[in-house]
Amino acid sequence: MSDENCNNVKSLETTIELAVRFSETDAMGVVWHGNYLKFMEDAREEFGRQFKMEYLDVYGHGFFIPIVNSNINHKASVYYGQKVGITVKLEFRDAAKIIFHYDIYNLDTKELAAVGTTTQVFLHEKTRILELSKPEFYKEWENKQNWSE
Repeated sequence: MSDENCNNVKSLETTIELAVRFSETDAMGVVWHGNYLKFMEDAREEFGRQFKMEYLDVYGHGFFIPIVNSNINHKASVYYGQKVGITVKLEFRDAAKIIFHYDIYNLDTKELAAVGTTTQVFLHEKTRILELSKPEFYKEWENKQNWSE
């Protein structure tokens, strides 16, 4: 990943490809900036399917994982009819938060179109209280990935 903060940090990653739809562009035919968050969401959902930690799994354990911070740096344009590749990388953290890093490439031009991050926290479903330590089910999942410290 291009984010320098990911260097020397244990992580898991996956990549998806998406075709840019007309509804995702502005009047100039360029992908509207807000749709990059949707691309990132699509990548997180695929990550969850691949690594067996989907949103419904988290919810089934009594938690929501809302995004509390998102950041996108736009580098190059992507246009209607082109394809994007989104690599999503989950960074290991000791804290009770989930940090994903994203590289979004224009697959037609091979240019890096955007880089970004999202940070999610564990919120109890019923009380809406923030969990200050990693929930047990999440620690067990990390252990299955052989990447917890």
